[in-house]
Formats: sequence, structure tokens, C-alpha cells
Amino acid sequence: MKSNPGKGQNNNLMQRLTFTPERRAIGSKARAATLRTLHGEIKTPVFMPVGTQATVKGMTIESLKETGAQIILANTYHLLLRPGPEVFRQFGGIHNFMKWDRPVLTDSGGFQIFSLPHARAMKEEGATFQSYIDGKTFVLSPESSIEMQKAIGSDIMMVLDHCVPCKTDYETARSAMELTHRWAERSLKARGESPQALFGIVQGACHPDLRQKSAEFLQKLPFDGLAIGGLAVGETQEERYEFTGLVTDLLPDNLPRYLMGVGTPLDILEAVHRGVDMFDCIMPSQLAHRGVAFTSHGIIHFRRKVYKFSERSIDENCNCHCCQNYSRAYIHHLIKAGEALGWHLLTTHNMTYYHKLMNDIRNHIINGSFHRFYQQMRTELDRKDEENPGEPPRQKAKPKPARLGDFEIFDSKQGFSTIRQISSGEIMPAAIEPLEEANSIYVNQARLRKKIGNIDAPPLIIWDLWLGAASNVMAAINCFEDWFEKEGKSRQVNILSFERTTDPLRLATRDPDRFSYLRHSAPHKILKTGEWLHSSERLKWKLLEGDFFALLEEAEKPDIIFYDPFSPETDSELWTKKAFSRIKSRCQDSEVELITYSAADSVRVSLLLSGFYVARGVSSNGNGETTLAFLTNEPVQKHPHFDKLLDNAWLEKLLCNRLHVSTRLNDSEKARLKSQLETHPQFNCK
Repeated sequence: MKSNPGKGQNNNLMQRLTFTPERRAIGSKARAATLRTLHGEIKTPVFMPVGTQATVKGMTIESLKETGAQIILANTYHLLLRPGPEVFRQFGGIHNFMKWDRPVLTDSGGFQIFSLPHARAMKEEGATFQSYIDGKTFVLSPESSIEMQKAIGSDIMMVLDHCVPCKTDYETARSAMELTHRWAERSLKARGESPQALFGIVQGACHPDLRQKSAEFLQKLPFDGLAIGGLAVGETQEERYEFTGLVTDLLPDNLPRYLMGVGTPLDILEAVHRGVDMFDCIMPSQLAHRGVAFTSHGIIHFRRKVYKFSERSIDENCNCHCCQNYSRAYIHHLIKAGEALGWHLLTTHNMTYYHKLMNDIRNHIINGSFHRFYQQMRTELDRKDEENPGEPPRQKAKPKPARLGDFEIFDSKQGFSTIRQISSGEIMPAAIEPLEEANSIYVNQARLRKKIGNIDAPPLIIWDLWLGAASNVMAAINCFEDWFEKEGKSRQVNILSFERTTDPLRLATRDPDRFSYLRHSAPHKILKTGEWLHSSERLKWKLLEGDFFALLEEAEKPDIIFYDPFSPETDSELWTKKAFSRIKSRCQDSEVELITYSAADSVRVSLLLSGFYVARGVSSNGNGETTLAFLTNEPVQKHPHFDKLLDNAWLEKLLCNRLHVSTRLNDSEKARLKSQLETHPQFNCK
């Protein structure tokens, strides 16, 4: 279904460009759509290679198409100077001139007003420049910019705008914004009856109220799309994301949104998440010229000697012409020798990488899985060349250390990696892959998916003890994101992780190939700030570092406890009646459920003596039962785990056999323990 015209649009303008939204991601402002222009349709989100001089540097038209390019950007200012409007008029426009039969967007020259402050004079009429080619003086005005873009014959034209640095003072930014608005009106008038689409540009630097005024003003005019200008010009990354999100919230849903001059793959991902549809940047070709490649395992700098003898392709996960035919050693040689072929091959690869990223983003939006992809890729796209970190080594690089503090990475015979405590020798987990164990023991037994779906219930509070390498929390986050991506709404979930040291998690995050479940922004944010908030704001994760018993009184009262310390032999103080009594006291008058991997008699007895009802849990990969414990204000018969309660037969076996052989208790203590267990309401409730 096609979108409706924006305010002030008429039916004639709709023939210039149509924007058809197809899917919006759940838990995100990311969206997929189809743009139809004079020279074909474009699937968004889309990256536009920059062809400043009617050519994308280092690329032929054929190779450009092979990389997946749908639309390119050309620059009005540079093409005005050379070859000039007369050439384009003779050839009938840029498409025939450069033999590109797909859409073209032309920048207006506004960025040159920004980037050449000492080579131009600003007036209301326009900007007066001196040509860098022959020294001639000319005026770039809204009218002359549009006239040149008409001669070029682009599918999408941009209004002439006055861009200022993002940190510009308020009055200067306001004045530039108001001039941009006046130029926008003049650009529309100059466009006349041309069939070319025209986009307005939101300005206002880093001043929220100016951005709001600019967005409100421009969407009242009959533009075919709206762009966000004045970013990637001096602001921090956080400010870029903040103002991108602020502006997209103010723009209409039925027009395409274009973030000008941005940027890195990570910047693009973040901007898509905030609702942007179109991007351009010189990075793929500019960095290729410097010998830099974007890959699925980080950014690679091919000037480094470490690649001199490498027979590997640039990226085994890439199917571009370069990766399918040439080695890293050959690319290194071409770059060091200054050969143009090296630039061409790396540009081909980088363009393929960018277009594949855009295609992956679009597919995940369409398939309803964008949010999880977004969380994973926020970490992936920030990676450097992890196989060869740092500067070119003078000798063979040492392998990354597998130890941190009292912990080391342990590769099991079953083919998965986990963390081992060096001092105790304990492994977490020992028998099955960490995420598989976390789902089996904790997430599934807690019936977490069902509880997340209880949307009208109070916030669900989960205690995670200990954090370790975060497998239990990541399993819970995955469960939440699966639900949220499908339903678009959920119960509020707050996770509190207790831990004495973050060394296990820090060690695991250093090796994402071994601990792939940590390829998510959450654990990295936790290590950096101690808190992480899901973009929907429906899930919060907080780290409480230190002594558990000193922290539990201040923590929110839990509904679920993932109880996962080391064994009673190592963390003995956490498995006692005293420890469980402290937890019960904090959870008084609640319906808390405690889940643990241990089925030891001593653990179950300690739970019973502290006042919990205790039930059998699932067997984890044939390693025996686990344990469930709960408190309830309702009749125990109504509890979902009632049928799993340890029964009188279990108690009798304990008292007659296991307790009898215990050497740690004298006869008097055994008699008292026997009495306490026999009078527990659990064994008289069936």
C-alpha cells in the first residue's frame, strides 16, 4: 500500500517519487520500504556510493553494479565546475553521460559551503566561490544549484542548505537554519514542473529546539523526502545518535529519511535503528585507497607486514570478485606498491560489504528479527582485526592470554568452551554448552516466556547469582527478545546480577569466537557501566558487584532466582541454612522461585530447614536432577511445581539411609534434624 502525500503535496509530485513502507521492526524504529524513482526502484534501507565527479572512485559501472549498488550520489558543486551544465545538456543528463541506468541523487553543494569557509563569501543570495580549477568566481544560489541539478538530470535533487558545525553557538545555528529554510522555499520554486524529486534538509546543529523547528517547518512544504544534515561534522558519536533519533521522531512516516554523510557501518546500523532509510559516505572508497578493508572479523589495514605472506582471502564470508580470486598477500603487495588495482579491488570488496550489510539489515526487518541482529551487530561492527591486533609485530604475535585473575578459558572435549576457576578447578558449566544449560535449567524451568507474556503483571524481578560468564542472563535476554520481536510488547523485566569479580565475563568477552552468545551489546555495556537497557526500555539489567549478603537487602525483591554459585565445596557459605534463610527473609510474603543446578541432599535439606518448599528439577544432559524451591502465599497444591515436590518416600530414604551414614552430625543433632524435616508442611500436604 502506497504512502499518502505529505502536507502540501499534490498528485503531480507523487509521480516524481513514491515511498511504500513494507515493514517496521518490533522494538525499533527501523523500517523497510520501496522507493520508486524515474530510473527504477530502490529497496531501503539503502547505502549510496559517492560518485562526486560522475564516477565512484576506483570503480567501473559494471563492478559497481556487481557489488549491489542501487543508487549513487553525485555532487552538484564539482560537476558545475567540471564538466559544466552544457555537457550534461548535450548528453541528456548524467545517466547517459556515465552510462549508469539506475537512480542518481545529487547533493546541492551545501557541504562545500561548509567545508570551504575560507574560499567563499556568504550572502542571502547564495555563496560566492572561486573555482579551484581555473580561479573563476561564481555564485552558488538555490536557483543555480537547482538549475545545475536539472541539467544533471538526477532522480533526487537536494535543496541548497547552510550547514554549520554541530557545536556552533545557538544564534549562529539559528541564523543558518533560517537561511536554509528560505533557501528551501526558493529551491522548490526553482524546481518548477521538473519531474525530479526534491528533498529538504533539517538543520539546527546540536540544539534540540532548533532541530524541532526545522523539522516542523520543512514538512509543511511539498518535499518528496527529508534529510538530516549537519551531523558527522564535529559532534560525538553519542550526540550523533541522540540527534538522529530526535529528528526522526519529528519527521512524517510517509516520506523517506536521508542521513547525509554518515558513515561507518556501526553508524549506519544505529541510524537505521532510529528510523533512517538512506545513507551516503566516501568511506568505502576513501579507506580502500589507504589500504583498509571492512570484514566480518574486523577492520584490516593492508599496509601491515603481517599480511605479506598470507594466502587467505580478505574475508572468507564475502563472495566479491576480490575475495574469490586474490590473497591478502597480493592485496598487501598492490597497496604497498601504490598500484591502482589494489585500490580497485579493495573498493570492490568494501562496497560489497556495505551493500551486504544493508541487505542483511533489510532482511532482518522484513523477517521480524532485526532487534536481535541489531544487538549482535553493535558489537560485531566495532571489532578491529582481532587475529592480528595492534601495530605490525616485529616477531610472531603471541596468542591472546587465556587467563585473567583466578580464571581461564577451558575447551571441553565436547567441543564447547567455558570458564574454569584455577584455584578450585571448577568448571562452569562442565558437561554441556553454557547457553544450552542455561536454557534447560533456568529459563525453561522458570517458565520465563510465559511470565514475560503476562503483560499486565508488575515488573518481573530476576536475581542472577553468580553472573559468571553471563550465560544465564544472556539466555534470559534471548528469551525476552524472541518474545518481544514477535509480539511487540512485554512485561517489564529487571535482571539483577550478583558477582564478586567480573573477571570470568571479561575473559569470555575477549574471545567471541569461543563464546558466541556474548556477541551482543548487553554484556559489553554491563562491563563498562554496570547497567544495560533494552531499546524497548522493557528490560533492564544491572550488575551488583561485591558481597552478596551485603547487597541483597538493597536489591529489589525477586520473583525468580537463578542460583548458580560454585559447588558447596567451593562456595560453602552460599549453600547453608543460614544463607537460604537470609534469602527467604528478604523474599517474605512473595511468590519467589529459586532454581539451582545442585540436587545434593545437603542443599535440599538446607532449603527445607530455611522454610522453602523443595521440588525435583529437570535432569541436565544426564547429569542427574536439578532443584526447584519456592515460597507461596497460596495453597501449595496450586503451585505449578506441586507435583514435583520431594515426597515422603524421599524423606524416608534420606532419614533411613543417607542421614544414618552422616559422620558430621552426632545422634542428638540427627534426631533434631529428623524432627524438623518430618514436621515440614511439605511432607503433610498431599
